Order: sequence, then structure tokens, then C-alpha cells
Amino acid sequence: EHVEGTGRVEGTGYEAQWRTESTNVLDRYLNAKTRQLVLDVTDQLEALDSPMAAAKLRDFGDVLTNWYVRRSRDRFWAGTDTESFDTLYTVLETLTRVAAPLIPLVGDEIWRGLTAGRSVHLTDWPDATVFPADDELVTTMDRVRAIASAGLSLRKSMSLRVRLPLAKLTVVSDDGASLAQFADILLQELNVKSVDFSPLEADSFERFGITQKLTVNSRAAGPRIGKQVQTVIKAARAGDWEATGDTVVVGGVELLPGEFELALQSADDQNAIAFLADGGFVILDTETTPELESEGLARDMIRVVQDTRKAAGLNVSDRIALSIRGEASADLEALTMFQSTIQADTLATELRFGHDADPAVGAALGSAAGSQRTTLIPGQYANTGALVIDVWKAASVDV
Repeated sequence: EHVEGTGRVEGTGYEAQWRTESTNVLDRYLNAKTRQLVLDVTDQLEALDSPMAAAKLRDFGDVLTNWYVRRSRDRFWAGTDTESFDTLYTVLETLTRVAAPLIPLVGDEIWRGLTAGRSVHLTDWPDATVFPADDELVTTMDRVRAIASAGLSLRKSMSLRVRLPLAKLTVVSDDGASLAQFADILLQELNVKSVDFSPLEADSFERFGITQKLTVNSRAAGPRIGKQVQTVIKAARAGDWEATGDTVVVGGVELLPGEFELALQSADDQNAIAFLADGGFVILDTETTPELESEGLARDMIRVVQDTRKAAGLNVSDRIALSIRGEASADLEALTMFQSTIQADTLATELRFGHDADPAVGAALGSAAGSQRTTLIPGQYANTGALVIDVWKAASVDV
């Protein structure tokens, strides 16, 4: 018996169980990461290295919330996937026990809320071996997370919002075969239409028309190398340098990490490139098309409608009627192309488009419970003109 009781749910709902045998790949990944967490934090606390133990807990929190929970939202919302609830409960219960020495009061409060037990400080230290080991899966999924992070950073640097679809991501690495099984995750995370995997080889830079640019950080290097810094800067501009592991030799002078920056440049201005920490690089095709721009606007509207539903106090399962009124024909034409997608994602049983106010919509808003209007100014999202979004609960309206 690992804990006192099971996951407690107030009122009606599923009572989660403590178990670790889920076959879902995200559950398996989280369980294997939890095993590593227990082993690592145990070693660090026994060595009296509490800062490193805290860092491990912080990093695990990022995996748990920004990867596992976010990527499992559809499973949680469905309410029928008990493995997801059981895995989350099991990992949270274990996490609070591991974190208890560092956050004794908060950890105890969370643990008692999870289990209805007396105190986390009266339980045994977690046994890492009850969690399945899967080092290969952990390594691969961590790599997928790193690729997603690199791609999102490229989007941000190019001012390309996440809801705007892009054509392609190319991953150049020596582990493409193992990464390919998670291509769908990268498609969703980075909102791209395709992901290509290419082997990392000696001529990869040349094949993709990529060059490396070296920038010397004179402020960091100057105090150490003195007057040689000017010689180094000139050599860097002339291309007289060579990378050797974590350092570079520029004009015969070695620069240490922090004293220089290596960046990738592509012959194609539409490609954005980033290094991967464990080797390899990613190329994001940033060229957009009218079709991609239209889909991006539709995704923006889905977000606005969901926010409007929430402001109206509607439940996530409520069906709605939806009206989108706009002053720019281009906006309405783009949204009409994705009408079925907008309706499916927002649970809209009907969707009306138009330029002018519709008296029937006005009457519906005035009489229906759970109605709400949102007005967007031109350019607030990808819209070129103003848009008016009206939402009301479909079951309450007969129009």
C-alpha cells in the first residue's frame, strides 16, 4: 500500500487510484520521469545538496504542467479516460512526498487534499522502483520537447503567432527514426503542416544551404584576452575561426563559452534555424500563403469564441449559436472557408456571417440566457477590419 486512501473527489466524479501500469505513451513517459525524479532527489538530499534537489523539482514541474497536463487536456475533458486521472493522481501524490522536505507546509496541505490522509510527513519516502523504467522513451520525448521549444522560439523571434499555421519543420538529427513516432506531437505543438526528419551528416549544413556566423562578445572576452580582442573580432569577420567542442579558436586565440555566440544562417530568407542542445538543428519554413493566413484567422476566432463562451458562463459541453459580423469582406471570406472547423471546435450548431446587424441575432441576445458579445478592433488578431462575435446558448433560442 503506497498511500492512505485514494484520490478524493468532492461530490460526484471519478475517484482516482494509485497505479503506474498505464500503456498510454504520455503516461509511460511521466511515470518514467517520476522514477528518475525520485532517484535524483534522493541522491541529492542524501548529499545535502538541497539547491540541486530544488532545481530537479522545478524542472519536473515544467514537464508535469507544461507538457503532460497540457497535452492530456482532451483526455481529461473527455472524463472517460481513467488512466490519465490515475497517472496524474499517482504522480502528484509521489511528487508531494518527494518535495515535502523542501516545502513542508505546502506539501502537506496538497498531499492531505489529494489523499485525505493525516500528514505527508507520516508516510514513507517514495520507492522509485514501483515506477517503470523507460530510459529510451524519456530520452526521445525530452528530445521532442527540446525540438518543440526550439521551434516555438523561432516563431517568437520571427513574430509568427502560434495559431498561424506554417508549412514545414525540418529536423536534422541523428535520431530521426525514434523521433518520427512523435511527429504528430510536433505537428500540433508547432502548428505546422508537415515535419521532415533528415539524418545529421558531415555535409548537412552544405545540403541545406546553411552557414555559421560567429559573433564575439567583446565585453566578456576583453577582460581575459586584453588587446587581442580587436584581432579576434577582425578574424571572426574574415571567417578565420574553427569550433572545437564548447570553445572556438579565432585567429589563433581560444574563446571560452560566453565569450562568443554561434548562429546559423540560411541562404533562403524564409527559413529560420536553431541549434539543438544535444546536436543537430531545426529549420522552420516561415513563408506563409493566403490559405495559411486564412486558417490562422479561423484559429484566432475559435480562441475568441471560446473566451466569449467562458465570459457568458456557459459550460464546456453547452451547444451554442454563433454570429460573426465583419466590416471587411476578406475576413468573412477567410472565416467562411473554415466554417465547419469553427463550428466543430466551438460546439456551434449554427454559424451566421454578415456585414450588417441581424435583427434575429439581436433578439436572441436579448432573450437567451448565456449570451455574450465580443468586439474586435482591426488588427487585434489577424483581422483586417472590425469583427463582432455574438454567442448564445443554442437550446435557449428559436430563431
